[in-house]
Amino acid sequence: MQHRNCLGERYRVIFGYTGLICAIAGTTILCPLVALTAYPEEIIQTWGFLIPGLFLVVVGWSVWCQTKPSSASSLNVQDGAIIVVLSWLMAIALGIFPFISISGLNFTQAVFESTSGWTTTGLSVVDVSQASHVILLYRSTIQLVGGAGFAILALSAIIAPAGVGIAMAEGRSEQLVPNIRRSAKLVLTIYTGYVAVGVIALRLAGMNWFDAVNHAFAALSTGGFSTRVASLGYWDSSAIEAVTIILMLLGTLNFLTSYLLLTGKFSAVIRNSEIKLQAFILPLCITVLWLGVTSKLDLTLNRALRVAFFETITSLSTSGFSTVSYTNWNSIGWLVLIVLMLIGGGMGATAGGIKQFRIYALYRGVVWEVRRQLLPKDAVTEPDVWQGETRHFLSDRQLRQISMFVCLYLGIYLIGSGIIAAYGYSLPESLFEYASALSTVGLSVGVTAPDAPVGLLWTEIAGMFLGRLEFFPVFVGLLRLCRDIQAIGS
Repeated sequence: MQHRNCLGERYRVIFGYTGLICAIAGTTILCPLVALTAYPEEIIQTWGFLIPGLFLVVVGWSVWCQTKPSSASSLNVQDGAIIVVLSWLMAIALGIFPFISISGLNFTQAVFESTSGWTTTGLSVVDVSQASHVILLYRSTIQLVGGAGFAILALSAIIAPAGVGIAMAEGRSEQLVPNIRRSAKLVLTIYTGYVAVGVIALRLAGMNWFDAVNHAFAALSTGGFSTRVASLGYWDSSAIEAVTIILMLLGTLNFLTSYLLLTGKFSAVIRNSEIKLQAFILPLCITVLWLGVTSKLDLTLNRALRVAFFETITSLSTSGFSTVSYTNWNSIGWLVLIVLMLIGGGMGATAGGIKQFRIYALYRGVVWEVRRQLLPKDAVTEPDVWQGETRHFLSDRQLRQISMFVCLYLGIYLIGSGIIAAYGYSLPESLFEYASALSTVGLSVGVTAPDAPVGLLWTEIAGMFLGRLEFFPVFVGLLRLCRDIQAIGS
């Protein structure tokens, strides 16, 4: 009986925070209706947003008010995992209604589009040439909010230590300042500032206001949804590509690195492990793509270099914008993009993938292991990495955890790629498409389409969801939830 009472109190707190995050998701669904002021002819589509949006806001806020925990309540990582899983599932589930009622997608297609939006993937089954302005803005808006993460939005409204578990469960454990609530507000301030500057910059570069808003939202969130079928290739503009590249790089930066950059602590930025990795990978891959792929296509020298530069950054940042089709690329080009997509962006950023910090940590671990073999047996040494202004020494336990995550990531990647290949697609196509789904990128070689097999779309849906929440919070949250349900029922 005492155990049940403890569970009841714990779930009161869990449901309270889940309700708050659901209210935030509902508000996000309602936000695109502001486009009706510019496009009043689309007012008939209002109900497609009002019903799910108001439902989440009213129910979520009511639950939050009824079960709002005290400021002293704390959440561990397992509690945070349950909250994150429930909140994301609710957002995705209610987010399908505009796609079904307005875009005419079937259930599977709508779940796919909703998942792709909230997880900032960018793979799409919507015909953007026929989509309304409200739907296009909706797709970009859920990417913007999904990129920031419900954890950051919720932490701006609640007081520590209650939010620590949520932040860690959603992969946002790093803080800009010691106070977690102030840290979350700083992240939102930086994010909002980038978006505002990005919209103005894209407008000055040649986009109209509507396209500028949508592409700024999608670039900063490393989402990749575009208002054009040809993505950024529609404009074929070096100015627009340059602005978008800057936005994608800012989106893939760890927020702590962004904070140090904005506060003028350049030495700490240069010393940062992820920046060092980018400084090595980007020039190398741009050169390989230029010399090995784009220079051999029917492109001018300037255009070939632009394509190599843009496609390298959009892949590593997991943004998913494109300026060309990849169907005429050779195998080395596809391989480079696949590797970049799997590596992904910075820890705690809006990007997906394995994450640059983990890759750099493994590299340091390998170098350390080789050196250790050459040192005397009684020598004490540990590999180190820099995060922000702090030098961290990696223990065997941390390296083991990182190695386990990478192995799990690659294992799921191979399984998902195998399922796609089982539907009759070539191995290169399968590897490319599932790397894009699992790393929440959005680049496609034509496998993802409205007429794609249902099982294939659900395989990608699972990949996008697991990739965005980085596996363990999903597994921990669902297992803990099932175990608690059994405990209550027994």
